[in-house]
Amino acid sequence: MVLDSRPSAYPPRARVGGGSDERAEGRSAGAARAGKRPAKRSAAGCLGEWLAYWLEHIVKPNREHNTYVKYESKVRLYLTPHLGKKPLVRLTPAQLRAFMAELKRTEVPPAARFEVLRVLRNALNRAVREELLTRNVAELVDMPKVTKKEAKPWNAREAISFLRSARAHRLYAACVLVLVLGLRRSGVLGLRWQDVDFDQRQFTPLKQVQRVKGVGLVLKDLKTVSSHAVLPLPEFCARALEERRTLQDLERKIVGDQWHQKLGEELMFSSERGGLIDPVGFSRSFNALVKRAGVRRITVRLARHTCGTLLAFLKVHHKVAQAILRHSQISMTMDVYTHVVGDGEREAVTLLAELLGDPLIG
Repeated sequence: MVLDSRPSAYPPRARVGGGSDERAEGRSAGAARAGKRPAKRSAAGCLGEWLAYWLEHIVKPNREHNTYVKYESKVRLYLTPHLGKKPLVRLTPAQLRAFMAELKRTEVPPAARFEVLRVLRNALNRAVREELLTRNVAELVDMPKVTKKEAKPWNAREAISFLRSARAHRLYAACVLVLVLGLRRSGVLGLRWQDVDFDQRQFTPLKQVQRVKGVGLVLKDLKTVSSHAVLPLPEFCARALEERRTLQDLERKIVGDQWHQKLGEELMFSSERGGLIDPVGFSRSFNALVKRAGVRRITVRLARHTCGTLLAFLKVHHKVAQAILRHSQISMTMDVYTHVVGDGEREAVTLLAELLGDPLIG
């Protein structure tokens, strides 16, 4: 077996030639003397080496930190211990099926098994792109079936009851943006005052807050260009943000010289001293507000999907709603609008009217 040194940090690849170093070199030299091109031999490094290289040099520099952490955990906990020593080019669907069966036998949850196989598929796809493999054998293995619980977002009555209860909280406006505009928590916490045009009633999300291991909270660019689209700002949301600005000015005056925000980080939703808010901490605050409101418990992620219902109740024009919901066709938006009916609708309208008439609290 001959080790082929690769450039800059690539793990050594083993060449499968079926003989000693001397015999392999002799065959190459003999072919050269005969004017023939030596036969190309396949790469056969072990899977563990490739996964380590893929994580460090492909995933880590090019993907979000949270994605890297998720992939690394699946490689470390499952793939490397079970398959790490297998030759990369000799992997077979049968080996992978046996591996997946072993995970099932040891009661690894279906969702985790699904993610493990998905990570392996991604890693092997890259090996195919780099011509280390001719095919991805993981694609031949069926994905585990994951039964998702049919979680439902809030209806209008629940959402408005929650907002009414959260009205006095300093992060009330952030909750409004999550529920009405469907923004992710990291994107809401990354909004800056310069991203909003109150005169034109529109805003452009550009940043997000994330926690990076070894660094702490950081303000980063949003992932995709489509995330940077200019979005309409309904009147209800604009009013909540204007109240938030008034409250933030008051917080700044209270702490005085202890207020701290970096240039370009004039965040709408900051800590009491101007710093970044941890997305996990925001979720905890949201969960506490849900409990206090006495409404059905749902996550921040699921709460985002309430936005279509609330846009209809707020009588936001369907074209504006289409832009907010990012529907490709207006018929999709109208389908949401025409199905906002059900139990508690009359009560929800009354609660909304009271909420809209509420002055700033706290």
